[in-house]
Amino acid sequence: MKVINSISEKHRLVSLPEPLHPLVSVIRISDMRFTDPAVWQNFSVNFYCISLKKNIGGKTKYGQKYYDYDKGVMTFIAPRQIMSLDPSQTDIFSSASGYALLIHPDFLYKHPLAATIKNYGFFSYAINEALHLSEKEEKDIEDIFLKIDQEYQHIDKHTQNIILSQIDLLLNYSNRFYERQFITRKAVNHDILSRMDQLLTEYLDGDQTQKSGLPTVEFLGNQLNLSPHYLSDLLRSLTGQSAQQHIQERLIEKAKEYLSVTSLSVAEIAYHLGFEYPQSFNKLFKRKTSISPLEFRQTFN
Repeated sequence: MKVINSISEKHRLVSLPEPLHPLVSVIRISDMRFTDPAVWQNFSVNFYCISLKKNIGGKTKYGQKYYDYDKGVMTFIAPRQIMSLDPSQTDIFSSASGYALLIHPDFLYKHPLAATIKNYGFFSYAINEALHLSEKEEKDIEDIFLKIDQEYQHIDKHTQNIILSQIDLLLNYSNRFYERQFITRKAVNHDILSRMDQLLTEYLDGDQTQKSGLPTVEFLGNQLNLSPHYLSDLLRSLTGQSAQQHIQERLIEKAKEYLSVTSLSVAEIAYHLGFEYPQSFNKLFKRKTSISPLEFRQTFN
């Protein structure tokens, strides 16, 4: 796997001149030329990459799947994520437009963004979960890319703070637009919620818990072809609960069923639900219901 450590190295690999600033750069997608397709079959970068891409006909691969780019989409790549481009289509960027903002973590050093950037879940979304922009949203984002590009043309003592404020604005806009996307795709998202509930029902009603343990966000994401972070953020927008909280609620519902209609011991119920230790089950049940499993069972006697 090829690891691209610096922004300068990334510039060289796509046939661009050295960046004006070693830790931050705005690349025009149409200027990129991939001279060594083999590099892009399996690679990662050690910096953040935020892209606004339009009119790209190629495909990018995450895991075992290829995803087509649509017009006017944003993608967010965190350091050390493994990616690959279809080597037969690395020339498709010549007919594309848009921008890629490259930010080395060192540029954020000692600034609050160094911590807060890690809280944006969309850096862990898969390519097929890209942010689709309206025409006005696209203009807002493009203006920020251009402002950053203009700012480092003449570097002085104010440059870094101004660029950091623009990055912060870009991330906040992106967060807003993703929330809008969750709302405008409500019908599709409610279908995902229904499918997830069905998966949990099958998992908890069958013997999967005893084979694989507690259901996980990763398992549900894999079954729904969604990244764990995207699934959690989608569910939070629909229900106010993350995917993990949703799983816990279903576990408690199933536990109440066992406690009320079976004679299984609390330890046996914990085992049936996939808990490794009964104490963990007791702790979760009491945290969610304010009473212990035994106290809940006694209400039926």
